[in-house]
Amino acid sequence: METKLCQSCGMPLTDAKDFGTNLDGSKNEEYCNYCFKDGCFTQDCTMEEQIEHCAQFVAEFNKDAGTNFTKEEAIAEMKLFFPHLKRWKK
Repeated sequence: METKLCQSCGMPLTDAKDFGTNLDGSKNEEYCNYCFKDGCFTQDCTMEEQIEHCAQFVAEFNKDAGTNFTKEEAIAEMKLFFPHLKRWKK
């Protein structure tokens, strides 16, 4: 089974607690609980601002994924990946 990714920040959605919520309180399977709550995005930001925010969590990502990205490398990868996510697709 393919892991779903938040379509705003790219976080893996591996557990029910990871999912955001719709206006009616049901789970939203496209966005994580950090990006989407009660049917709205939690932050009004640009893709570049989202990348800068996510770059704060590179150490945590490296630990969970078994990778060793520097912050700069992670930002470069996110700049390539994020335009393919639903929220940022043009």
